[in-house]
Amino acid sequence: MAEPHDLTALEQAAAIARGELSSAELVEHHLRRVDALGDTVGAFVTVTPERARAAARAADATPAERRGPLHGVPTAIKDLTLTAGVRTTFGSAAFADFVPPVDADVVRLMTAAGLVSLGKTSTSELGCSLYSEGRVAPPARNPWHLAYTAGGSSGGAAAAVAAGLVPVAQGSDGGGSLRIPASLCGLVGHKPSRGLVSGGPLGFGAFGLPTNGPIGRTVADVAALLDVLAQPVPGEPYLPPAVPAGGHLGAARAAAPGPLRIGRFTAPMLADTPVHPDCVAAVDRAAALLSAAGHEVVEVDPPVGPAVWPLFETVWYVLALAPVPPERERDLLPLTRFLRSRGAAIGAGALMSALGELQSQVRLGARRTAGCDLLLCPTLATPQAPVGWFTEVDPAEDFDRQRRFSPYCAVFNLTGQPSVSLPVGRTAEGLPVGVLLTGRYGGDAELLGVAAQIEHSSDGWDHHPAIWRAVDSANVNTSGVGRPVS
Repeated sequence: MAEPHDLTALEQAAAIARGELSSAELVEHHLRRVDALGDTVGAFVTVTPERARAAARAADATPAERRGPLHGVPTAIKDLTLTAGVRTTFGSAAFADFVPPVDADVVRLMTAAGLVSLGKTSTSELGCSLYSEGRVAPPARNPWHLAYTAGGSSGGAAAAVAAGLVPVAQGSDGGGSLRIPASLCGLVGHKPSRGLVSGGPLGFGAFGLPTNGPIGRTVADVAALLDVLAQPVPGEPYLPPAVPAGGHLGAARAAAPGPLRIGRFTAPMLADTPVHPDCVAAVDRAAALLSAAGHEVVEVDPPVGPAVWPLFETVWYVLALAPVPPERERDLLPLTRFLRSRGAAIGAGALMSALGELQSQVRLGARRTAGCDLLLCPTLATPQAPVGWFTEVDPAEDFDRQRRFSPYCAVFNLTGQPSVSLPVGRTAEGLPVGVLLTGRYGGDAELLGVAAQIEHSSDGWDHHPAIWRAVDSANVNTSGVGRPVS
């Protein structure tokens, strides 16, 4: 007999619809898991049990004709995302007591769709790094092996989903922040096309780099949450691409995108760094699965090369200059202070020059790969990294380690293309290895259709680490929990 958390998000919603489970029962089940394992994997900054119970009761009272595909399903909100009446720290001790008066648009849309948030998931401070190790929560650890990081900045979301604390979660991605944790934790993490999902109601769009998006265990769950998030909102700075009939979930369920031309490369784009053989092997496996599905896979040069890094670096420094009360600057982490000090030294002219040159490089890259429908490459240059590995050095070296660890993802934040990390590979130790599949701008449905096709030909990806069954103990050894089990 399957436990409730063994069910996918869509299966949980279907069980609610059939009357086999209530939202209230699912919420209690997952809250027990959060209580037992949440700190072990560093998934949550703030848990909101009473709000979740009230929302579950409201979900159970909603008439059947007003329920969507994820109605009543437990989820969680990233701690970078404004949530009215709930402490939202942005991963920083400088905002340890901040309680927003408004919801982000994505929170409002998830609530309207009947999803039930259990709380706020751990993130990197101000979203500045690809690991989630701050001062407001335990470090986000990889449920497949607790000595390793769950990544960032949506690290808590990935840890929560991979440990079975929620079946699907909201995150955001400004330079790989959904796809990096997904790769590390054996999940599906989708960065939507620019403009498809609202970033409001606050903020200026951050040059189009970040976007909200879903992370989950299956392509269909991720597509279903994307349909919830991808609703037109007035005043957004980027025109949203059209959503096809049947939505993203329909495309994932059909898994029939037709034969496509897919450009494959493994050369890193933002750093001249070695790529681990396990990461290359995962791309090889994905290419074989795509070829077997009838697609043409061809070798291509990457859209851009390491020469664009100084331009991206300039923009990233400036993006670290989020408003912080002057008296709380001392509460920021060393890396954040380093990035902000670099950003403060960049003038408006230098920033505009960097943005202009980046756009030129994006145009050239798009023309270079114009003959391809999709692009396939590693998600990361190295499969995993230990907790503390980035912070054991000075901030400048920390930032450079991040660049070399993740030299692929951020390019597609620059281009605005939809990009998804898929858990195709495994290391010799059984730890997950992701591949990055990137589509044409606005082609999220096509991309998820191909992703689902690979998922089906891989006999599914909904496998679980050993900690999945360790709910009886909240004190799991942080050196790891043994070999993974399905």
